[in-house]
Amino acid sequence: MKRRKFIAATAVLLVSPQRLWAQRKPRRIGFLAIGDGSGRALNQAERVFLDGLRDHGWVDGKLIIEFRFSHPPDQLPASVADLLALNPDVLVAAGPPAALALKSATATIPIVFVAVADPVRIGLVQSLSRPGGNITGIATNVPEDFFGKRVEILRELVPGASKIAVLVNPKNPMIYLVEETRDVARRRGIELLTVEAATAEELDIAFASASAQNADAIIDFGDPLTYVEAPRIIALAAKHRLPANYLFRVYANGGLSVYGADTADLFRRAGRLVDRILKGAKPADLPVEQPTKFELIVNMKTAKALGLTVPPSLLVRTDEVIE
Repeated sequence: MKRRKFIAATAVLLVSPQRLWAQRKPRRIGFLAIGDGSGRALNQAERVFLDGLRDHGWVDGKLIIEFRFSHPPDQLPASVADLLALNPDVLVAAGPPAALALKSATATIPIVFVAVADPVRIGLVQSLSRPGGNITGIATNVPEDFFGKRVEILRELVPGASKIAVLVNPKNPMIYLVEETRDVARRRGIELLTVEAATAEELDIAFASASAQNADAIIDFGDPLTYVEAPRIIALAAKHRLPANYLFRVYANGGLSVYGADTADLFRRAGRLVDRILKGAKPADLPVEQPTKFELIVNMKTAKALGLTVPPSLLVRTDEVIE
C-alpha cells in the first residue's frame, strides 16, 4: 500500500508544468472601456488585446473575459461595480477615465491600463519605473512637444493657417496638455482656439463654434467620447470644410490626417502584461511601458476634397497614404 502511494505521489511530481497549468480552472479578466452604450463597443485596437493574450497561450477554456462598456458619465460606476462583483484575477482599463475609475474602486485586484498619456501626472502610478500599488500598464507618453507636432502637421497641410481649433472634452484629465502647448503655438504664429464637447450632441455646437471663429483647421485632442463618435466628427469636419488632425487610426477612413501612437500595438503588449500577472508577477514590479510605434497617415482623397496639396516633405514621412 505504501509503495502504491509513493508511486502515485511521484507521478504527480513528474507531471509537466504545462499540463498542471492546463488543468487549472479558467482565469477571469474584467475589461472596462468607455464605449457607445451599446454593450458591443470593442473597437479594432481593443480586439488586438485578445490576439496578445492568445500569443501567450490564453485560448478558449483557459480564460474568461467580462467586458463592460460605459458611456460616460452615467454608466461608469455601475460597470465598475459589476466587474468587481465578479472577483476577476486582473482588471484591464482602456483609457484614462476607465483607469481612474478602477483605481478608485480597488487597491487589491491587479489593474493594467492601456492608452493613458501621462499616468504619473494624473495619479495612476508613482513613477513609470516603479508604479507601486496594484496598477501598471501601457502609457502613450510621447516625445516632448508631441501635441506641437500635430499642430505642425496641420500647418504643413494648410500653410497659411493662423488659427487652429482644438476639440476637447472638458472632462478629459489630460486637457492640461493643450494649455502647455498654447504658448508654443503662439510663438509659431498660431492661435489655438478651444472648442468643447462633453456629449455627442455638443459636437455639432463645437464645430459650429470653430467655424464661427474662423478657424483654419481643427485638432481632435483625443478622447473616448470622440473616438466613439469618429464617423460623426469626420462628417462635421467635411461639412465645415475644416482640415483636421486626429490621434487614432479609426479616423483614417475619411479623416484628413492621423498622428499618434499605434494603439493596436499598445493593446497587444497589454496582453503580455496581463499574462505575466496571471502567472504571478505583481503590478508594482512591472514598469509602465511606453509606445515604440507611431503612425502618420494622410488621406489624399480628403485632401483633394478640401482643395489641399500635400507637400512632398510630409509625404516622405507618412507611414500610410490613403488614396
